[in-house]
Amino acid sequence: MSMRENAACIFCKIIKGEIPSFKLIETETAYSFLDIQPVTEGHALIIPKYHGGKLHDIPDEYLTDVLPIAKKLAKALGVDQEGIDGSVGYNLLQNNGRIAHQEVDHVHFHFIPKRDDQSGLIVGWPAQETNFEKLGKFHKELLAKLNN
Repeated sequence: MSMRENAACIFCKIIKGEIPSFKLIETETAYSFLDIQPVTEGHALIIPKYHGGKLHDIPDEYLTDVLPIAKKLAKALGVDQEGIDGSVGYNLLQNNGRIAHQEVDHVHFHFIPKRDDQSGLIVGWPAQETNFEKLGKFHKELLAKLNN
């Protein structure tokens, strides 16, 4: 499988070895390495070996190793075993577009260990009250688009 690349892209340069990285796992379709501006210890990136700015730009075959790599990282970092109080976990974060906080225009997944309330990713979740009639209408519209 050949890699689609962009000569100016920092992640494409990392994959090709033109820029050094703290490589963790590499497969035919994906590459993972430690983030050099980590949110917490063990913060890693997983990137497909196909240059595309947003998730919908990446062929499915270049995404097949992303979740298996994330599982290996969880085990290696010891965040796969929750304590009695649920104090250990992790986030797998993928942003698309500047408005969604994407900084590098090459699809990438952040693997961020969460060992306590103060470390790792801090997320706000502005949940809204549900209007079930409106949600049902939206559901039908979305199903129609998904089934075409």
